[in-house]
Amino acid sequence: MDKILISGGKKLSGEILIGGAKNAALPLMAACLLTEEKLTILGLPDVADIKAMANLLGRLGVSVDDKSQQRCVGQSSQLQAGPLINTKAPYDIVRKMRASVLVLGPLLARFGHASVSLPGGCAIGTRPVDLHLNALIEMGAKIQINEGYIEASVKGRLKGANIVFPQVTVGGTENILMASTLAEGKTTIANAAREPEVSDLANCLKAMGAEIEGIGTDTLTVHGVNVLGSAMHTVIPDRIEAGTYAIAASITGGNIILKNTRLQNNEAVIRALSKARVLIQEVENGLSISCNKDTVRGIDLVTEPYPGFPSDMQAQFMALMCFANGASMITENIFENRFMHVPELVRMGADINVHGASAIVRGVKKMSGAPVMATDLRASVSLILAALAAEGETMISRVYHLDRGYEQLVQKLKSCGAEIERVS
Repeated sequence: MDKILISGGKKLSGEILIGGAKNAALPLMAACLLTEEKLTILGLPDVADIKAMANLLGRLGVSVDDKSQQRCVGQSSQLQAGPLINTKAPYDIVRKMRASVLVLGPLLARFGHASVSLPGGCAIGTRPVDLHLNALIEMGAKIQINEGYIEASVKGRLKGANIVFPQVTVGGTENILMASTLAEGKTTIANAAREPEVSDLANCLKAMGAEIEGIGTDTLTVHGVNVLGSAMHTVIPDRIEAGTYAIAASITGGNIILKNTRLQNNEAVIRALSKARVLIQEVENGLSISCNKDTVRGIDLVTEPYPGFPSDMQAQFMALMCFANGASMITENIFENRFMHVPELVRMGADINVHGASAIVRGVKKMSGAPVMATDLRASVSLILAALAAEGETMISRVYHLDRGYEQLVQKLKSCGAEIERVS
């Protein structure tokens, strides 16, 4: 099993090209199930979750044609789900990646039935799919859980409905948004997730012929159509990858230019970094991040649904706060089990105390390299960030989590001066 070895204390400087957003690409790929025609997606990141989704779609009978695309960042893929397709998403694939459940809505809407294994993914707390299922039931679906599978069916077409999510759910919004494009009549999705990745999906669906109003707001209105057609769509840049490398620059007192990123999709993270005395400037097609690490100060933050501070950046920001002047309090409001990186940071010398959903972080002058173990995708990268700034060598094990969401992470950091190697 691979590990990552880091010799810390090097100031990072250079340019990093931000890839397409994994969390936008996955629902975009699932959207191919809504039409017989080709859906071409540009700018796909080369990460394990994308390969897993392509594998799942292939098992369902989708034609997946991957190739390098030079005129955009990343890869392109032509996806075509013909008239005859397998509607069972098997456990051996779905258990590895929670986003696999996103095939449920499209399969049910177009084919009238679907059998999808209950999903897996990172062990960061309960993320129930009951919000997805209850909404589909309101649209006329019959659903049973049988031997670990969601068995869903509908007579004729799904029916438009007024869906009110009791809490914000990104996956639920995406699943119902896709399902409603082929439903009979009008569907209103209230308390919808507003994440840029949801808007990216909605814009792609519109290009395929869907009728959607309220994109970017918490209320989406969809007028169902009989069929959707072909489209070509480019994935938005990955705001979490951009935020991660912004912290890599900050925690090492370096200067990194992030190319292919958007200020408007990263406002909460940029605001928090600015408050911590990190300098952020807009440059052509990107952002410049620079920092004097001796002046970084501790700040409090709370994770919230978009446009609030993203839960997917909490672990990375905590790594920065470990070195800040003063104390900070970080409150996790999205997932109840997302402090698993804390014991590993403490092993490296961090001063962190967890009280329920909040962690008190008192900045220290230095941390030391140590053998540590990754527990999930974002926890993995928080340990890498801490190791970049720590004294001595850090060996990080179970780094396969990183492969799910970060494209060429070792190479990108090394290009900016990090002493980092992936070893077997």
